[in-house]
Amino acid sequence: MYFTGIIIALATFVTIGFWHPIVVKVEYRWGTRPWTVFLLLGLGSIAGALFIPNTILSAVCGVFGASALWGIGELFKQKRRVEKGWFPMNPRRKNDYHDLSTPTADSITQSPEKELQR
Repeated sequence: MYFTGIIIALATFVTIGFWHPIVVKVEYRWGTRPWTVFLLLGLGSIAGALFIPNTILSAVCGVFGASALWGIGELFKQKRRVEKGWFPMNPRRKNDYHDLSTPTADSITQSPEKELQR
């Protein structure tokens, strides 16, 4: 029996589960500024995966890098979730957020279709 696929699948599941709380905590503590760290970590991991001869380790390294790159988008989405009140806001960084509870002139003039696209 070959367990390579199952090991890679489990590693992928654990890696994705690892990145979710990291994105939430990084956004809470530092906001979206560390996105460049995610970029460098992701590109470095993917590049490293190209040179690892072991299939499982190479796949895990590549999945880790792809998850780090995916985390960039999630970091900015997490900021929107905080603005909507779905996650707690860091009181020390309250000036970094837009208040979505009060309508702005821009949101009043937009059509409902554009609001749904956000």
